[in-house]
Amino acid sequence: MPAQASPWYMHALQRTAAGPAEPLTVPERMEWTTRPGQGPGAEILGPDLRRRRVLELGCGPGHNAAHLATRHGAQVTGVDLVGLQIRRARSHYGRLSNLTFIAGHALHYLHASAEQFDAICSVFGAVGLVAPELLLPPIAQRLEPGGTLAFSVPHPQRDGRRPSIDDRPRRDIVRLPDGSQLTVARWDFDATRWEKHLDHAGLWLTSAQEFHDTRPGCRPTTLLITARKL
Repeated sequence: MPAQASPWYMHALQRTAAGPAEPLTVPERMEWTTRPGQGPGAEILGPDLRRRRVLELGCGPGHNAAHLATRHGAQVTGVDLVGLQIRRARSHYGRLSNLTFIAGHALHYLHASAEQFDAICSVFGAVGLVAPELLLPPIAQRLEPGGTLAFSVPHPQRDGRRPSIDDRPRRDIVRLPDGSQLTVARWDFDATRWEKHLDHAGLWLTSAQEFHDTRPGCRPTTLLITARKL
């Protein structure tokens, strides 16, 4: 599906229409879940990110990338499929000298780049939206030995669902800012199935955390996976 027809383009278009892109204050923390302030911050990428090279796949408007570059002194590259998102990210945070935003498909970038990274992250980004047997091996190739991969995805049991029982993608709903809905293909795995794919790519699962809506009786919303290159 071309970016111009994708839910991600429509999401960026509606956000842009709602207000001008302008310089923003850098966020105080990195967010991995659907609820700000819930869960860990950037520390899961490493205890000291100063001058470390970090890649974010699916950086959107750049909030997490800017946090990593400013609050932690990392050298950050943010990649996003939608050029409009990259333009928004540059408008928000382009003034930062140790932060680069690139428009392109995550898989194409990983194959084309020769750069090695100390950490790679995806927050409801490329991981889970690209076939893991295609995406995880080049992620492993771009990681330094001992480097960290961390990604958050919608929890496979959100809204009463069940995790995928095979390696095929399922149809998922993307809700746009105006309330409309579009469909995407998503690999809706539980931690056990993610571990299998990580292992095949040469990555060792180090943690799997679940996060819930804070209202009583609500199901989990986010699965946060961390892994390390062997």
